[in-house]
Amino acid sequence: VQLQASGGGLVQAGGSLLLSCAASGRTFSGYAAGWFRQAPGKERELVAAISRSGGTITYYADSVKGRFTISRDNAKNTVYLQMNNLKREDTATYYCAAAPTTGTLRSGYGMDYWGKGTQVTVSS
Repeated sequence: VQLQASGGGLVQAGGSLLLSCAASGRTFSGYAAGWFRQAPGKERELVAAISRSGGTITYYADSVKGRFTISRDNAKNTVYLQMNNLKREDTATYYCAAAPTTGTLRSGYGMDYWGKGTQVTVSS
């Protein structure tokens, strides 16, 4: 599976962005998917995750709960991250990843696939 993340950009605080992670080469629905982010000088953190297939299980970091929404469209082989009410501290490079379970994503280890990052910059 190849993952292609897109949708990053420069936005003012309070604005919104929609990140997309498109998969090719294999059916994405068989994997749990997640969005990680890493800011300069900081550790990588899991922002949101969604279970495979129907995506009935989701996880959000406390810092983004109520502002970010992860979803998947299996027909399009794509996972999305809708980011609303963006804050300066959301500035980071965002990466999508595929793994067997959301538990794997939350552990931070054992990802099957990673996409290249997309930069999100939030200005005040």
